[in-house]
Amino acid sequence: MIEDILKERILVLDGAMGTMIQQLKFTESDYRGEQFKDHPCPLGGNNDLLSITQANAIKKIHEAYFTAGADIVETNTFSSTSIAMADYQLEHLAYKLNYQSAKIAKEAADKFTTLNPHKPRFIAGSIGPTNKTASMSPDVNDPGYRAVTFDDLFEAYTEQIKGLVEGGVDLLLVETIFDTLNAKAALFAINHFFETNKIKLPIMVSGTITDNSGRTLSGQTVEAFSVSVSHFPLLSIGFNCALGADQLLPHMKTLSGITPFFTSAHPNAGLPNAFGEYEETPEEMALLIRDYLEQNLVNIVGGCCGTTPDHIRLIAEEAEKFSPRITRENKNV
Repeated sequence: MIEDILKERILVLDGAMGTMIQQLKFTESDYRGEQFKDHPCPLGGNNDLLSITQANAIKKIHEAYFTAGADIVETNTFSSTSIAMADYQLEHLAYKLNYQSAKIAKEAADKFTTLNPHKPRFIAGSIGPTNKTASMSPDVNDPGYRAVTFDDLFEAYTEQIKGLVEGGVDLLLVETIFDTLNAKAALFAINHFFETNKIKLPIMVSGTITDNSGRTLSGQTVEAFSVSVSHFPLLSIGFNCALGADQLLPHMKTLSGITPFFTSAHPNAGLPNAFGEYEETPEEMALLIRDYLEQNLVNIVGGCCGTTPDHIRLIAEEAEKFSPRITRENKNV
């Protein structure tokens, strides 16, 4: 269904979950709730946990993005793997976090689809990169050391995928990929889960160009990254995070010219200032996104760090004015 819609119009992805959570200024006790009031380590900053302890707040954020015009919202599960949750001694909670986050987002999507059946809303299960890298050593004195293995990642991602799918997501988004080996573990886990359970959902993949070198953290160029994940039957491939829309533009040009898949972009609201804040206004970002649309580079567009429903509202208004990028595959139909 979503494939057919993408041939007709540009779809809009939501903006930053973390940015909206920061605005709520939750305290340590808010993060803990009643369920984790006696947990032995600090939980402040564990945004994914809020899907359990502050579920209504998370649902309202999803609803704000849908109201702004988003077609797709991401689940609040960027760090919901046992590997990432180990920092909070909450490894055992991984499945529940994914299931609950998917359920919350799905309830919001169903509400808006019912209000306007001609504009169906979708849920993308957010699968982040974890806080470990499989292809590089965290210790400069021991370059052969790895803090995580492919098998570790496969196991953690399988648990995450199970929670997301059983919670009701419409598609899966492997995002903010800085190490393609991590992403390959996620894709392998997805494929294994699909085959084992005889199901299939659309898959989005979104990498991260870390700086002006035009490479991912693990050293791949745009072309190399595209080739290394294109063995998988993807719905879309794109980039998000690290860069603002103006810095990301040339890399999206390259990607759009070589991939047979639909393309996506959800850049940051500019680059962070000295205080780690993103200052690019909705008007400034929408103007930059217009370049992507005029040059026919994207099929899905949204925002990452620093973006809010106000950013997404103006981006959605711009997206309505343009036709979607035509993939090489669809040109031959």
